[in-house]
Amino acid sequence: MGIVSKRSELLFLYDVKKANPNGDPMDNNRPRIDEETGKCLVTDVRLKRTVRDYLMSKGYDGNSDPKKDIFIRDEKEGPVTGKKRSEDYNTKEEFLNKFIDARLFGAVSAPGDKSDKKKVFHFTGPVQFGMGVSLHRVKENFIKGTGGFATKEGAQQKTFREEYNISYGLIGFHGVINENAAHHTKVTEEDISELLDGLWNGTKNLLTRSKKGHTPRLLLKVTYKKPNFFIGELLERLTIEMAEDKREESLEDISDFVINTSELNATLNQYWEHIEKVEVVAKDDRIQLSEPIKTS
Repeated sequence: MGIVSKRSELLFLYDVKKANPNGDPMDNNRPRIDEETGKCLVTDVRLKRTVRDYLMSKGYDGNSDPKKDIFIRDEKEGPVTGKKRSEDYNTKEEFLNKFIDARLFGAVSAPGDKSDKKKVFHFTGPVQFGMGVSLHRVKENFIKGTGGFATKEGAQQKTFREEYNISYGLIGFHGVINENAAHHTKVTEEDISELLDGLWNGTKNLLTRSKKGHTPRLLLKVTYKKPNFFIGELLERLTIEMAEDKREESLEDISDFVINTSELNATLNQYWEHIEKVEVVAKDDRIQLSEPIKTS
């Protein structure tokens, strides 16, 4: 597959049940909740980590194939430094050929010796996501429990732990794939296919203690005919219609509401002459849409 030459937009929905979608380390790892709207926020960094971790598990680990690797990664001993990563490439071309996350999201090199100009560079990624946000107000929960060990030898009392989660949240992300930046990082259509796989199956495979409860629900890709054009704000064109006995903070499951897609479809119709293709890349069978999304 060749280098990406058309601009496209991504719309990704997943839900979270009794889990912490993105803890804030500066606030006791509590879920990020907007004080004004009561909606849950998830950073693009969290989403990109989901993709990176999934691709590493899939074989982009630098071991199965030396040309398939992840630049920003953790090892068993912890995060890897830029200096250490710089040992794995010698030129810009080798850097881009090797690291799929650099081609997708961009990267800044950080070699220990800045005098080695061949290793000092940065790339703006063609794939950019905005802040993820829930389509409704969420309920935050504070949970206390006991740890697995006593505080000291001979003590009867175990250690205590405290954690936070949300009862339920339907999280939406909007992304843009910029064909101009793609030209510089050499991102290919095959790379984009891996990205889409990572978004869907990476989210589905978030099975750590704090993340279990994530389920991908809808992944949409809109590709345009002309360069430098895109609609934008696709996420803002979706709303939820709750069951009569439900209010926003009391939502518990995807079956508690219908996603109204009428404004999204009207917008796609309005700009149809500029659109090359609308693809529902993946759709969970439990999600309820007011009307099918118009595809081509």
